Amino acid sequence: MRMTGWIRNVAGIIALSVSGAIATAQDLLPSAGAQRMPVAIVNATVHTVSDGVLENAYIFFDNGRIVEVGVGDRMFIGTTRVIDAEGGDVYPGLILPHTQLGLQEVSAVRATRDDAEVGPVTPEVRAITAINPDTTLIPVARTNGILLSCVFPRAALRDTVEAPTGLIPGQASVIRMDGWTNEDLMVSGSAGLVVNWPRTRPVRAWWMETPEAEQIERMARARAVIEETFDAAEAYRAIRAGDASSPIDLALEAVVPCLPGGEGGAGEGTQRPVFIHANDQDDITSAVAWAAGRGLKAVIVGGRDAPEVAQMLVEHGVAVIVDGLHRFPKRADSAYDEAFTVPARLEAAGVRWCFAGGEEPAHERSLPFNAGRAVAFGLSQEAALRSITLSAAEVLGIDETYGSIEPGKSATIILTTGNVLEATTTVTRAFIDGREIDLRNKQTELIEKYREKYRQLGIIDGDDQ
Repeated sequence: MRMTGWIRNVAGIIALSVSGAIATAQDLLPSAGAQRMPVAIVNATVHTVSDGVLENAYIFFDNGRIVEVGVGDRMFIGTTRVIDAEGGDVYPGLILPHTQLGLQEVSAVRATRDDAEVGPVTPEVRAITAINPDTTLIPVARTNGILLSCVFPRAALRDTVEAPTGLIPGQASVIRMDGWTNEDLMVSGSAGLVVNWPRTRPVRAWWMETPEAEQIERMARARAVIEETFDAAEAYRAIRAGDASSPIDLALEAVVPCLPGGEGGAGEGTQRPVFIHANDQDDITSAVAWAAGRGLKAVIVGGRDAPEVAQMLVEHGVAVIVDGLHRFPKRADSAYDEAFTVPARLEAAGVRWCFAGGEEPAHERSLPFNAGRAVAFGLSQEAALRSITLSAAEVLGIDETYGSIEPGKSATIILTTGNVLEATTTVTRAFIDGREIDLRNKQTELIEKYREKYRQLGIIDGDDQ
């Protein structure tokens, strides 16, 4: 079949658009070099998160680590670089605990998406290996103070009874939001294993075409595949413990660190979490029961109905990553603010939790503002800030280094013009491990480009911002 002329022209335009999107999806800002001299930030309001708010305070850091935090005037001599915050606010760098940043560029363009692996069960896949350090989206998120994130692989659940897919898509990776290479970005190559928990009830909506009996069979088979994978990992660990020369299975090797401690296992205190995607009450209950039965360290991702099973989550020590607030109520008779009150209800119930924006990668910069929205629905300012700093660090297992402003921790901090949870606040400076980060991005450069255009046209004055 020959393509007509107009179809060829349309196809050519589409091809050029796609290739243009790919070609321009590159961050042109250089990464920051290592910290070269001690730095002191003085005359600041320091939000330590771990120890309250310090007025008229200072922070002194060197070699990427915080050396001293104090209140009052302090003289710094020698080669120390002194930054006067002029009464501004200083916070720990914000942490985004669930995202596909770096794995997606333009969601509508398949060639720029690398967030899913082919195959039914791929625990050996690590997100860090596919992250694009030159993505234009990382600088955009960074401009709003997000300096660390946990990138999750994911997979579409195109399952059949015989071969469910996307159940264990790989391992989540924690990254710092600046670096020349994947290795520069990496904080933790494997923060834990990702599991997409199958539904426990069939869908009876008008649009569902799959018969109920087939849905039930698919769900049962999917749960069986997950069980079989972890059973195989237990057996593999036992075999390797008895005979170190036995063949290495990379897929099962990736599951072993998530198993409870023991000979050949991760050992007490080093067990990696299993991040389980689940939203409905029945699904969360089923997932937690499964994880508890196997002695796994579970973290629920999504957690829309988590407040309904809060007692069970507390009893089993299960944390929740609340994946966004911008959802409709679940049922017609649900409260209009059902989704917006999830953080406040979890906090009141004593559940360990942290907050993810629930946005597409291009919009992750809204993380602090979405956390601030929860404040309008019953959450305290302190809890909201903690949910995107220290609580997120604790859930991801990086709290010994990040998440709060304390001596000995990483100098990963931001300076702002006000409350970081408010949209009117600007981040003026940012440091990752003591390195000062360029806060420009593609969007800020476009702002300047078109301001200059209108200056040249005489529409705005030269000093207008």
